[in-house]
Amino acid sequence: MQDVLHALFFVTAFGMVFLAVIAAEYLYVRRAGKTGVYHPRETVANLAAGFSYKIVDGIAIALFIQAFYLWVYQYGLQWNPSASVISIIALIVFIDFCFYLNHYMMHKVRWFWSGHITHHSSEHMNFSTALRQNFTFAFSGSWVLWWIPAALVGFDKNWVLLAIEGNLVYQFFLHTEQVRKLGVLEKVMNTPSHHRVHHGSNPAQIDRNFGGIFIFWDKLFGTFQDEDTAGEIKYGVNHMPAKPYNPFYLQVHGWVELAQDVWRFKDLRILYKHPEWADEHYGDSNQSMAEIPPTEKA
Repeated sequence: MQDVLHALFFVTAFGMVFLAVIAAEYLYVRRAGKTGVYHPRETVANLAAGFSYKIVDGIAIALFIQAFYLWVYQYGLQWNPSASVISIIALIVFIDFCFYLNHYMMHKVRWFWSGHITHHSSEHMNFSTALRQNFTFAFSGSWVLWWIPAALVGFDKNWVLLAIEGNLVYQFFLHTEQVRKLGVLEKVMNTPSHHRVHHGSNPAQIDRNFGGIFIFWDKLFGTFQDEDTAGEIKYGVNHMPAKPYNPFYLQVHGWVELAQDVWRFKDLRILYKHPEWADEHYGDSNQSMAEIPPTEKA
């Protein structure tokens, strides 16, 4: 019960910080006379999706994710280093590498993408976009790639929780167009410039810049794309949701479409193939949904 209360406290505390930053960005762009940065209905949908995601995720961490972590921990190296500058840096870097792997798989495996598509379906880039998450993340299983390697190494679960939450807090501040290039930091750190490319849907932008805090993973594994050479960035996904302002629909439509494709084609390979595989193999099964005029979308 105490872990659940801690999770709810974290959601409340950082939720207030995030809302304050979103409000500040909104007031800034209005005062600067910039238009098209915030869309009211989309922003409300982002906030609602983020709230449901973090509540479910926090409870899931308290109820079963940490329990599974401890079960795996007993079979690992049980390193359990004492707190030091080196061990803390090692944990931060290791957790970010695990996030890179997790994030990469969320883009490459249809099962994982069915939950992650929510985050990429926004047509705008602002701080509220960071909260456009999916409450099904805790049940998709992709968190195993982020949490469990640390259990096998032997990091304390509370340290890991802080490192993961800190990683997510850092990523919140990547979702903006108001911060341009950050000089030498662009070479090592993930920045708003790099993350804008990640949210693009044009060919040069798809499946690029997967890092959380650091960008050198992408440079090391060949998934990096600089904003200067990425072309004009178009936010969103190839198959936009039919109801872009319905928070519940935004979080479940990917799973519904996955189930429909598996049922229609009687092919379980769809579950683990890349997200566009069914369209490429059997034809564009989602074309009718993608072509619904905006005026008919709820």
